[in-house]
Amino acid sequence: MSFKIILAVAAGVGIGYFALPSHLLQYTDYILDIGICLLLFFVGIDIGKHKDVFNTIKRIGFRVLLVPIMIIIGSIFGSVVAGFILGIPANEAGAVGAGLGWYSLSSMMLSTYSSKLSALAFISNVTREIIALLTIPLIAKYIGDVESVAPAGATSMDTSLPLIASSTNPHTAIIAFISGVILSTSVPILVSVIIKL
Repeated sequence: MSFKIILAVAAGVGIGYFALPSHLLQYTDYILDIGICLLLFFVGIDIGKHKDVFNTIKRIGFRVLLVPIMIIIGSIFGSVVAGFILGIPANEAGAVGAGLGWYSLSSMMLSTYSSKLSALAFISNVTREIIALLTIPLIAKYIGDVESVAPAGATSMDTSLPLIASSTNPHTAIIAFISGVILSTSVPILVSVIIKL
């Protein structure tokens, strides 16, 4: 699966650089939105085919919240440790980690604080998403299904969801979606609170 992802990205870069007419670039946002909606639609169909999924989630109950809570703690703690090593103040490093993979929002929010921090948030969170797309199948195969949700962060409800669903099972896909919704909701709160500490 990782090889297919790398191949798809490389093919996209090649087509974008060598073959795609520049006037079509203005439509890429629409094409991406349609593509993501189609992917999510088919993930939804796959989840809906398994009638017991929602009963399983009901049985798990509030424990499903442990997944996004641990992702938040791990992401912020890891970024603070990395910031300490790189000599970045804890609040700035924590705010970058609080982006949870949502690079467009976190970088925009931090741009009012510092353009360098905004760029760091963008690069860090884009890198997180790329690493997630490459490692989710491996984590699901060698570590565990629920663990494969963590690298995706906030993107586990959209761009990473099809990959999580295909690498795991419908139960994990539902957990990933719930986690992604909670994490996406948390990003604007966490970034704005942590940067002010």
